Amino acid sequence: MSSEDLPFQYDAGRRSNYAARGQEIEVENINAYICYPSQKTKNAVIVVHDIYGWQFPDTRFVADIITDNGYITITPDFFLGKAPWTTANHWQNFGPWLKEREPTKVDKTAEVIMKYLRKQCNAEKIGIVGFSWGGMAVHHLMLKNPDFIAGVSLCGIIRNSKDRYDLLNPTFFIFGGKDHTISPEQVTLLEENLKKYCKVDYKVKVYPGQVHGFAQYKPEDIIRPENAPYIEEARMDMINWLNKYITF
Repeated sequence: MSSEDLPFQYDAGRRSNYAARGQEIEVENINAYICYPSQKTKNAVIVVHDIYGWQFPDTRFVADIITDNGYITITPDFFLGKAPWTTANHWQNFGPWLKEREPTKVDKTAEVIMKYLRKQCNAEKIGIVGFSWGGMAVHHLMLKNPDFIAGVSLCGIIRNSKDRYDLLNPTFFIFGGKDHTISPEQVTLLEENLKKYCKVDYKVKVYPGQVHGFAQYKPEDIIRPENAPYIEEARMDMINWLNKYITF
């Protein structure tokens, strides 16, 4: 079984704990983590977790960064109660595990959360950000749901849909230059076909030397200091994209 068969395969390794600033809630039987900015806003971002689930500290860390920039953020459990992947799992079992958690079957959950944001949080503009598995979910939703004002997919793409380049709203794709799950050829193919077929704004950017999931690392978990500038750059680029289409 190759990494092509396991498109989200990467080792989370050891991660430090993170004291998230938000709170856990339930939205129509869907568990979620929500965080509010210090000032009132009508802008919100749905954060789609990776294979490690809605409670993964790295995901909440980035969600809180987005909140610091003036957005209500909410990270729902897109696995709907099914167990997330853990570092104790064996990668040879990943295929069957993934079949029960397909990133292209998130539409209903997204609709429930958008409804909650509009009715309970008075959100008017909603964007979406996702990592790895969640990045693929973002790519899917930006092809299907016109209500997302802007999207950011980090280290995740749809690979097997003929219509995967017909984005409905501005979408930013972030990749690591050493991502073993997404080859340079796949990134080139994405960019070439977006140029041919996409009718909205998009951006594709590769960060040199960075591995799969690099943009989620907390500062204390960065092993190589030389990677820190690229991690910060990717997160700032993500915020700037959201600001460009949601805030400004």
